[in-house]
Amino acid sequence: MSEPTGKYSITMPRDIAEAARARSGPSGLSAYVAAAVARQIERDNLNEVIQVAEAEHGSITDEELQVLRDHLHQARHQESGSGADAA
Repeated sequence: MSEPTGKYSITMPRDIAEAARARSGPSGLSAYVAAAVARQIERDNLNEVIQVAEAEHGSITDEELQVLRDHLHQARHQESGSGADAA
């Protein structure tokens, strides 16, 4: 990370802390926790965008959601196929 860092004291359940420490690998617990918090912030921001969009345009239906999932699956399949052709 090129960002300035600070030292913080946090409290969490011991089993979660030990599981995180076991999974943190060579980057260490601090980097593991920082990455988890960054992902949560991204999710929170996305949820805020969704709430604003739904307030303006209405909730997305299950059918619309399935269409979007199908498009994403198709795009990923095409991407992985084109990458294999280039190799």
